[in-house]
Amino acid sequence: MINQIIDKKSIARATGLINKANRIVTVCHTGPDGDAIGASLAAVHVFSSIGKDIKAIIPDKALDNLKCLPGAKDLVNASEHADFAAKLIKEADLIICLDFNTIDRTGCIADVVQAAKAPKILVDHHLNPNIDATVVISHPELCATCSLLFYFVCGIGLFNEIDRNAAECLLAGIMTDTGNFSYNCSDPDLYIITAELVRKGADKEKLYNKLFNTFSANCLRLNSYAILNKMEVFPDDHAALITLSRDELNKFKYVKGDTEGLVNRPLSIPGIIYSCFMRQESDCIRVSMRSRGSFPVNELCADHYGGGGHLNAAGGEFYGSLDDAAELFRSLLKENNNQYIANSNIKNENI
Repeated sequence: MINQIIDKKSIARATGLINKANRIVTVCHTGPDGDAIGASLAAVHVFSSIGKDIKAIIPDKALDNLKCLPGAKDLVNASEHADFAAKLIKEADLIICLDFNTIDRTGCIADVVQAAKAPKILVDHHLNPNIDATVVISHPELCATCSLLFYFVCGIGLFNEIDRNAAECLLAGIMTDTGNFSYNCSDPDLYIITAELVRKGADKEKLYNKLFNTFSANCLRLNSYAILNKMEVFPDDHAALITLSRDELNKFKYVKGDTEGLVNRPLSIPGIIYSCFMRQESDCIRVSMRSRGSFPVNELCADHYGGGGHLNAAGGEFYGSLDDAAELFRSLLKENNNQYIANSNIKNENI
C-alpha cells in the first residue's frame, strides 16, 4: 500500500463527523467533469456500503460519456431539480465538498451550500482553497481529487469498502484528469493507486473506450473542421489557438462534450508547448488551455481570463466577442514567451 499523506488530525476529525452523520450529501463544481463525477459517485458507493444515506448533487448536467459510470443515473441535477437538491442539502448531517476550492464554483447551489448548517469536509486538489469547512483536505500536488479521495477512504479505514463500482469511478476521475495518463502523472504512487483499483475490479480498457474513444459522427466532423479550418499555429511563440463560434458549433449540432480534448491536439505539434481553445457560449467565451512541461497555463488563465486551474490544465472566461478574446490571446504571445516560458524549465528543452 501507499503511504498516507493526509494528516492524522484531519483523518480523526473527518472520521468523527462521518460516524455521527446519517444523511450525507456530496457537492461538486459546475460543469462537472470526470474527476468531479467520479469522486461524487465513489463517495456514494463507499459510504452507502456502511449504511449511510448519501446522495450526490451536481450543479448541472455532466458530459454524456460519464453516464457509463456506476450510479450515474442517481445523480441529483440541481439545475433540473432545484427544490429537491436544496432540501437534501438543508437536511444533511454532513456535506462532502469534492473537487472545488471556492463555494462559487458550485454554481446554482452555492448559496444553499454556503448557508447550510451541517459541517463540511473538503476533499480537493486545486490551489488556494477558500472554503469555511470543518475539515479541509487539500493536496494540489495530486493529479486528481479521485486520487486524494482514495487516500482519504484508506485513511478513515474504509479501503475494504472500495468495491468494483467505487474503483471504476475513482479510476475514471484519475484517467480524465490526466488525459489517460498523459500529463500530471509523474507521481509513482499514482500507479500504485491505479493497480489497487484494477485489483478491485475496475476495467481500464472499458473505461478508456467509453471516456476517450466514443464519438458521434457530428463530433468527429466538428473536431476535424476545427483543426483544418480554425487552428492557428504560432511556431515562434510555441503556441496554438483554436476558436469556434456559436454558428460553427450549431452547424455540427454541437452537444456538451463534443470538443472535450480538442485543446490538447495542437500539443502534438513539435515545438508547441501551450494551446488555447475558445468556445462561444450564450453569455461568454469559454477558454481552455493546456501545456507541456512547466509552462503555467493556470497563471496565464488567472492573469488574463479570470480563471485558473492546474499547471498544465486550466480555464477561464472572457466577457466580450470571440474575436476580442482571440485577439487578446494573440497580443499576449510575446509577453507569454518572455514571462511564462522564461520562468519555466521549458526553456531548457529543445524547442
